[in-house]
Amino acid sequence: MTTDTGSALLRGATSIDPYGDTDMSREASCNNPARRRLLAATLPASLMMFDLAQAARAAPGYGASAPRPALGERSVMLMGDAVPQPALDWSRHLQQLVERTPDARDSYLAEGAVRMLETRFAALLGKPDAAFLPTGTLANHLAMRVLCGENRHALVQHDSHLYLDESNAATTLSGLHLVPLAKGRAAPTLQEVIAAIDEAENGPYPLKVGAISLESPVRRADGAMVPYPLARSISQLARSKQIGLHLDGARLLLASGLPGFELKAYSALFDTVYVSLYKYLDAPFGAILAGDETAIAKVRDLRHVFGATIYQGWPAALPALAALDGFQDRFIAARRVSEQLFAGLEAAGGFTLRPVENGSNITFLELGADRAVGLADRLRQADIHLRKPRDGRVQIDINQTLLRRSADELIRAFVGA
Repeated sequence: MTTDTGSALLRGATSIDPYGDTDMSREASCNNPARRRLLAATLPASLMMFDLAQAARAAPGYGASAPRPALGERSVMLMGDAVPQPALDWSRHLQQLVERTPDARDSYLAEGAVRMLETRFAALLGKPDAAFLPTGTLANHLAMRVLCGENRHALVQHDSHLYLDESNAATTLSGLHLVPLAKGRAAPTLQEVIAAIDEAENGPYPLKVGAISLESPVRRADGAMVPYPLARSISQLARSKQIGLHLDGARLLLASGLPGFELKAYSALFDTVYVSLYKYLDAPFGAILAGDETAIAKVRDLRHVFGATIYQGWPAALPALAALDGFQDRFIAARRVSEQLFAGLEAAGGFTLRPVENGSNITFLELGADRAVGLADRLRQADIHLRKPRDGRVQIDINQTLLRRSADELIRAFVGA
C-alpha cells in the first residue's frame, strides 16, 4: 500500500474492514473492485486495525452488533504481516530506541542509524553494499534503471508491483520498456523468459534485454514464492547473457522457515534485492536496496536526482534495526505455531487446509457449515481476529502475533471446546 493511501486512512477518508471488505471514498480514487480487494489483502496489520469497531459494524452477519475488545498484548491477528501497534505505543518505542542509541541521527541519509541499517542488511542479504530509500516504488525503479543502463528493454511479471502498482514510473521517468510475462500466475517459466529474450534479440530491429525483475513473494498470487530452482535457472540464463536480475523482495523475510529457503542463497541469485521496512519491520516508511558497490553508488546518486535524499531517515531506520534482531527466529517459531494450529483444526474435523502453492505466509482454510456457526463470537471472546469468511473460505496470514498464545488455545477457540 502506498504512503498516500495510508495517510488517507489515518485522515479518515477510508474505512477499512479487517475481514476483507474495503469501503473506499470517491476521494480515495480506488473504484476498481479488484484494486479494493488487493488493498484489503495487503494492508499492514496496524492499518487493518484502524477504527476496528467501526469496521466490524460494516461487516453484516459477522458479529456486527457486538463491540470488540481493545487490542492488547494477547491479541492474535490472523491477518496482515505485521504486529499492530497504536501510534502512541510506537512513539514511546521510538523514544526508548533513541535513548539506547545516542548516535542514531543521520544527515541526508549519511551515517547514524541509516548507515547501521544499510550495513546490517548488506550482511544479511550477502551483498557488498545497501542503500536506504524512502519507498519501495523508488527502490524497484532505480534498481531496474541501473541494471538496464542503456539497454532499456526489461522483462517483468505481469502481476508484479513494478508493473501494476507504480504508475509506469520506470517508463515515464527512465524510459524503460517493461515487457510483462505470466499474467495471472506468480512467475514465468524459464521457457517463457527464453522466448521473450529471443523475441527481443532476433526481431527485425534487435533489442538487448537490460534487466529482468522477479517479485517474490508475489502478493497478487497470495504470497507465492518464485521457487528457488526456477529463480536459479533464470539467474543462470540472465548471467550467461549479461542481463541484470532484480528481486522485489519486499516481503522476502516472510519466507523464513520455509523448507529449503535460505536467505543469502536466494539473494545470491540476484544482482539487486529490495526489502520493505514498513510491512513487517515496524518502520513508518522506507526500503533497503542491496547490491554491489558500483550499482549502489549509482542508486545513491539517482536517489538525490529524484529528490529522495531526505534530511533524516533515522525514525524509520531505528525501529527496523530493532525489529531485525531475532526476526527470523521469531517468524520461524510463529510458523511452527501455525502448523500446529492447522494440524489440530484438520484433526478436529470440519476444517480443511488449502495451502498456497509455493506459499510464504498466507494460507486458506475452508470451514464446514457446522464449524462456521458461532465462530465469530468464539474468536471475538478469545481476542483472536480473522477476516470475514467468503463462501466458506477464509484467508489466514502468519505473523508474530501467533506467538502470543499456544496452538492448543487457538484450536480450542476455533472448535469451541
